[in-house]
Amino acid sequence: MQTEIKAVSAELTENETINIGILLFNEVEVLDFCGPFEVLSLASSLMVDFKKRAEPPFAVFTVAERPGIIRARGNLLVQPHFTIDDHPPIDLLIVPGGMGTRREVNNSDLIDWLFNVTQQARLNASVCTGSFLLGKVGLLEGRKVTTHWASLERMAKDFPKVEVQTGVRWVDQGDIVTSAGISAGLDMSLHLVERFLGREMAEATAKQMEYSWDEGQNAEAEN
Repeated sequence: MQTEIKAVSAELTENETINIGILLFNEVEVLDFCGPFEVLSLASSLMVDFKKRAEPPFAVFTVAERPGIIRARGNLLVQPHFTIDDHPPIDLLIVPGGMGTRREVNNSDLIDWLFNVTQQARLNASVCTGSFLLGKVGLLEGRKVTTHWASLERMAKDFPKVEVQTGVRWVDQGDIVTSAGISAGLDMSLHLVERFLGREMAEATAKQMEYSWDEGQNAEAEN
């Protein structure tokens, strides 16, 4: 039986701003977090540039477990904005993937934080194998989800109560959105822009990035 999908408003109200936190950890896949950061921060600034808002609608920041440099995939060094102990309230949480997720699913401190934050967030999203971290806190039971193509079978095995979707770029379940691997996080993020800011802004963001938005086949929330 599928879990009831929670309703989440499609667009922001006038002058409303939401905090978007992107989790970082060692061996995080670079495009998994950089892609959503670029899409969401650019869409937010375009709203001001186009004079649709006086202030940016999104406050986008990164969060890590502890202070210090994160060593992402390919040895990219990244300085997170906040830690799990000092970040602002998170309205939209984005959990990226990468080889580091295999370690972090057994990190009790991070999992405890994830459980608390996901319960309070307005919307939770994952890119690639970040879905395994959402699954670890019980967020995906009875839901349709996707992940990197190479991890679909592992997802079905590790979380038998999850309805794993294949051949899709993202899956929208209202308050939970998951994407397939790496570059699919860009497509999912543009979808999130459409949800919060409208189709026109999603298309304008993709155009500004000179990116061809691949909407593909997607399992969206049931009405």
